[in-house]
Amino acid sequence: MISFDPKQVFSSRVDNYIKYRPGYPALLLDDLIKGCGLMPDWRVADIGSGTGQLARLFLDFGCAVTCVEPNEEMRLAGEQIFTGHSGFTSLAGSAEITGLADASVDLVGAGMAFHWFDAPRARLEFQRILAPGGWVALVWNRMLTGPQPFMQAYTGLILEYGPGWTETLRRDQPGSSLDLPGFFGGVFQRAAFPIHQFLDWDGLCGRTLTIAHLPQTDDPAHSPLFDRVRNIFDRHQNNGQVTMHYETELYYGRLA
Repeated sequence: MISFDPKQVFSSRVDNYIKYRPGYPALLLDDLIKGCGLMPDWRVADIGSGTGQLARLFLDFGCAVTCVEPNEEMRLAGEQIFTGHSGFTSLAGSAEITGLADASVDLVGAGMAFHWFDAPRARLEFQRILAPGGWVALVWNRMLTGPQPFMQAYTGLILEYGPGWTETLRRDQPGSSLDLPGFFGGVFQRAAFPIHQFLDWDGLCGRTLTIAHLPQTDDPAHSPLFDRVRNIFDRHQNNGQVTMHYETELYYGRLA
């Protein structure tokens, strides 16, 4: 049985997560600079930071970033990746209990993580740790379901095996379980950016194994699933690769 405890579900997926999860486009920062006034001297808390993919953008921009991650394996991987980076700090904490001081950050970010949070409790915690006038930025890489035949076939198969999978959902539309207007207090901005990955067979396997709702290698359902993934790859590959299409979604605002 797959555990959906966010503190445990990615423990066995760390290596593949580092190798095969897409990062976030730098254009995301441009929107935060224009919309929030983001500056290199800002203090950022990356909540549910995982291996630090979102944190990397802010660190490269010059911000001091505290990564807060409840999963030990993911947190240790992020600490190893950013060893020696002067702007990086790591905490064992959660969205609901970050361990950060009152009014200590200018922006709270969450990449591919907010849907795991207890939103009402996280909102209270973010209000506590944000400095006056601080911002929240929620980010997802949303996998597109088409129009490409490969994307239609692949996402259809993943939804068949993992009906609770949400990586294809726009987070502010019907079907999403998130109440973003309620979380932000009614006012927030959305921006979206297209990105893609070129994956060979090993890459597609690794990317598939990062999906929390799918069976891992010790599950009897793993083999038949990957037989079908292989069939989809063989039918749609071009020069040994398929293209995974995404839309990076950014939602940002202040907490009213």
